[in-house]
Order: sequence, then structure tokens, then C-alpha cells
Amino acid sequence: MHQKKLDDFRQSKLDEMTISDMQQELSEGHVTSEELVLMYFENISLRDQTIHAVLEINPDALQIAQALDFERKHKGPRSALHGIPVLVKDNMDTADKMHTSAGSRALKDHYALKDAKVVEQLRKAGAVILGKTNMTEWANFLSDKLPNGFSSRGGQTKNPYGSFEVGGSSSGSAAAVASNLAAAALGTETSGSIINPAMQNSLVGIKPTVGLISRQGIIPVSHTQDIPGPLARTIKDAVAVFASLIAVDPNDPITVLAEPFEKYDWSIHFKEGGLQGVKLGIPRMLFEDNITDEQRVLFENALEELRACGAEIIEDVDLGADQEDLGFAVLLHEFKANANDYLGKSNPLNSVRSLEDVLAYNTKHPQEMLRYGQNLMEQANSTTGKLNEREYIEALERNRYLAAEQGISDTLKQVGADALILPKDYGFNIGAAAGFPSIAVPYGLTESKEPFGITFTGKAFSEPQLIEYAYAFEQATKGRIKP
Repeated sequence: MHQKKLDDFRQSKLDEMTISDMQQELSEGHVTSEELVLMYFENISLRDQTIHAVLEINPDALQIAQALDFERKHKGPRSALHGIPVLVKDNMDTADKMHTSAGSRALKDHYALKDAKVVEQLRKAGAVILGKTNMTEWANFLSDKLPNGFSSRGGQTKNPYGSFEVGGSSSGSAAAVASNLAAAALGTETSGSIINPAMQNSLVGIKPTVGLISRQGIIPVSHTQDIPGPLARTIKDAVAVFASLIAVDPNDPITVLAEPFEKYDWSIHFKEGGLQGVKLGIPRMLFEDNITDEQRVLFENALEELRACGAEIIEDVDLGADQEDLGFAVLLHEFKANANDYLGKSNPLNSVRSLEDVLAYNTKHPQEMLRYGQNLMEQANSTTGKLNEREYIEALERNRYLAAEQGISDTLKQVGADALILPKDYGFNIGAAAGFPSIAVPYGLTESKEPFGITFTGKAFSEPQLIEYAYAFEQATKGRIKP
């Protein structure tokens, strides 16, 4: 950088700075939001050449930051996010000069006409939308052979820790935050797409209860399971972003359930003793056959840390179902209906109006689009899109019963546990199918230097408790390790 002051700040202070640290620097006049944007641009230009996490930069970011600096000076900050640069996943509509494409070249020229509700909420809080992140194309609903983090528009996002899985489908959001290319980022989850990349990149990831945050303006997969959430380096950072997203949205009717949390004080749950007397159940059946020896050792160490924090561990909890019991039919049927709805209502200048159009575009450009095929999208397109098939209705009811009612709610009650605890993202399908919340917390690296962490999962709208547990564990272990 030409400005020595900024380059010194960038190299000596910016990496791993928390949002509250940035706010203090901003309030004391040591740095401006405009300068934060410039420093993150520099990091992106230097570090992202090998990571490929950022798909495009917001051309207006610098001027937005300048306006927010002016506002801070004359009116004060709007919120904890005022002037803070954040990235958003490329399936989130932004009514600006950036595209919204779900990573697909079929939508490379698509401009959204309106902000997604979560983007609107970020802007309202005073955050600077720094750019869009790469993602697994169509949120992993193109082909079952598609690698996590690959898209035809952005190429392959790589894990900044080495030749490990980067995680999907919020791959770019996770890799960017892990690499200190932004203060935080938004991802989305249908089934594991926040928790998995958080684990693979030594990050905190909050997958909220379905109903707490609006999905309006996000290119969808499943209206029963989709949910946006933050990826950040600390619990407090993740909660700062998470809190800003909560709002009742008439365009997403289930968000009426968010009303009690719209002005909620999440800071009361930042307790170092938050695990004292808490009972955590381990459904070992979800991971015993798949966990590696290295992961097992780290998980057992994490359990000892939890006990040292005052938690009681309840062993061998039986959820009555495993991930194989949850059918894929719900996602297959809902994807067609939801994709057609989104594309059909998109910018009139967008020539791609349906899932059929996407398939046709891909077939017409096989070298660019069909490197890994499109079998999942073809399967989804073979459904009627009317959501009236017996296969769909039966799968929907079965998933909700096995995962939510029987799997988590009844089990927690029967064994007297407050939440479930799992290594990495094992068992994520259960919480995803239930629409229940999970929080990923980093816990060091394996001997091969691959990130590891644990996941807290609870019943619907138990985010206050999960945040308390996750914060206490984070403070006791300091498990985040910079790549």
C-alpha cells in the first residue's frame, strides 16, 4: 500500500481484529471505515489469488464507507456494525452494481432489482457490503459430483489451511473470513452449508432456527430448510451480525416468530460461566462409524474442557433416527418450485426464467457448465414443481417428525439434556431437517493441521442458550487458530 500508516496497520493489527476492536479504533479516530475498506481490498488482492473466495467487489464500497464515516462524525454510529466491512454469499440479492448468480454463469449477467432482506438489514445497521463470495454452484444442487467450493463463475475456492475440504456451500464466505478478507460474512444453510465450512475454516458459524431470519431475496433451495446466518472469527462477532439480521418480514411469513427477538439483548449471554450446570447429550450413533482417530482425540479433549467448565455430559443419546432415515425427496421437490418462483420473478432483463432455462443454458455450453454434470438439477426438474406428489408430502412429514419432534425435542426432554454436542458437523442433517439452530465453535487443528471444532445443537429458538454455551467454551479454550 502507498500509505505507510495503513500498510503498517494492515500488517500489524488488522488480522483477527474483532468487530468491537474495529469500533473502538473507529470511535477514537485511529482509522476510518474508508480505510478499513482499503485495507481489506489490499488483503483480497494479495491473498485471494490462491484462495478464490471473493467473486466480485462492490464498486460502491469505498463511497458507502465515506458516507458512513460522515454519518458517524455528525450523528454517531447506528449499531455495532456501523462502518464494518462484510461480505455476502452470491445467492443473496443486492440492488447495486453487483450480480447475483448462485455461482452460475447462466446468471452471470443477472442484476437483482431489490436487496434481499438480510442485505437490507445489514445496510440499515450501517455495515459496508464489501463484495460477493464464491459458493458451491446452486448451493450444491447442480451435481452430486460437484466439489465443495466450485462454481462455473468463480472457479474453485480453496481452504486457506491447506489441501483440505473447504466446505460447502458457503465456501467463499468461510474461506474469506478465515483469511481476514473481511470482518465477517453471510452464508446460507439448507443442510450443513454454514456449519460445515465453519468447521473447515476454524470459524464460528451460527445456523439459526428457521423463522428467525428472512429468506426473501435469496436464491432458494428449500423453503422448509433454507436459512441465512453469519460466519465470523469469534462468538461476539457472529452474534453482532446475527442480531442485525433478525426482523419480521411480511414477505417471509414464518418470520412472525422472530418478533420476540427483534430488540433482544444478546450481550447478556456472554458469560464465561455459561456452561455451569448445563447438561449436554452426545448422540454418538451419528458419528461413531465415520470419525477419524485424530478427530476422536480432539473431541474427547473438548468434552473434558466442557466438564471443566461445569457441564455434565450425557453419553450415548439415541435420537431414534440417523441421517440416512431422512429422505432427499423434500429438497428435490422444493428446489424446482422455489427456483422457478425466484427466476420467474427476477429482473425482466434476465433471460433465464426457469429451471428448464438453466438446464438448457448448461447443455448449450458444456465445456463451461457441465464439467461435473447436472444430475441433481435434472432430478429436481423431473418433479412436477407443484409440491402435490405423494413422495414429497410423505417425506416432508417424515423428516419433520423424525428430526424435530422425535429426534431432538423429545430426546432432549427424555434424557434431561439442554442441548446436543457433536464433533465437527457430524449429524448436521438432523438439525437442518428439523429447522433447529446449531452453533459451530473452533477447537484447534488436527496433527495434519486441518481445522476442528464442535457443534452445539438445540431445540427451536434456543439461540440464547446455545450462544451462552458456545461463548463459555470459546473463552475457556480459545480454539480459533489463524491460517
